[in-house]
Amino acid sequence: MRDIAIVAFHQSRAVADAGACNEVEMIMPVLNEVYQQVGINNAQDVDFVCSGSCDYLQGAAFAFVAGVDALGAVPPIKESHVEMDAAWALYESILKLRMGHADSALVYGFGKSSPGELPVVLSQQLDPYYLAPQWIDTVSLAAMQARLMLDQGMLTERDMAEVVSRSRRNAMRNPAAQLAGDVSVEQVLAEETYLSPLRKADCCPVSDGAAAMIICTVDKAREWGVPYALITGIDHRIETHNLGMRDLTDSVSTRQAAEGAGVGAGAIDVAELYAPFSHQEIILSRALGLEGSTSVNPSGGVLAGNLMMASGLSRIGEVFKRVVSGEAERGVAHATSGPCLQHNLVTVVEKA
Repeated sequence: MRDIAIVAFHQSRAVADAGACNEVEMIMPVLNEVYQQVGINNAQDVDFVCSGSCDYLQGAAFAFVAGVDALGAVPPIKESHVEMDAAWALYESILKLRMGHADSALVYGFGKSSPGELPVVLSQQLDPYYLAPQWIDTVSLAAMQARLMLDQGMLTERDMAEVVSRSRRNAMRNPAAQLAGDVSVEQVLAEETYLSPLRKADCCPVSDGAAAMIICTVDKAREWGVPYALITGIDHRIETHNLGMRDLTDSVSTRQAAEGAGVGAGAIDVAELYAPFSHQEIILSRALGLEGSTSVNPSGGVLAGNLMMASGLSRIGEVFKRVVSGEAERGVAHATSGPCLQHNLVTVVEKA
């Protein structure tokens, strides 16, 4: 099987409201940055392009096509799209490379969430017959999940506050973060409850922005002469959309995806977890079996900025950056989709 290398990654700064900046204007700077990192000119210099986004954010069918304008109209390219986070666009691109249909691929994701009410928009991910018609928002579902864990003694509000405090401190070193600062656990606990038992700090912010990555075969990476890290494992699993038929205090699909990706084959130096709520980072850390020696969300994670449809790809990109810089030799990245961690993707990135 062909080895797959990550050679470039860039994420725009997460902002609460991009204003008049449209999706193409958000995408083009991140694309230009990854082009420069490998020394190419445009999307025509890679064999395949795949993007991730959500038409519901823009409120129009097939709206993702407008984002394709960032690639240039001519000449034609081999292009695909997933109505998912761009981490799943990466998965499709990896399959293309492993099957020998391409030697390089550009992957990007984007989302402008500020014009709508994101927690309500995401209710359309729910079961279409019983739950979606009730318009149950994501924060309410996460609060129910957190309450289950608290009532069963699986965590405390202080545990959740510690996750928030660490995220904000780590984000101070991340120029792309939306929320950062030296916030103590006591300061978090002193906040008013937003949606019991969650405080606003326990919830990821609504953010606008984009992220992009270039992957290729090892031979192509050597041809380009750029630093690279290897994707040595990737897998994703999904659980039932019926919330009453799964244990919301655990993430079985994350554990299964981790096994499929080979997470347990070696020590994990760094982990970037897509945890939109503080208690979900605890669920994911337990499902992945992360020990105390693992640095979890050194970027601040999505509690510091949540680029809908791009933050899953960014988790992989953050691990890549730390591996090529020498900060870590082996890391795991996680992406999620759906209510209460329904669908989970796990990627292992290692030093070449």
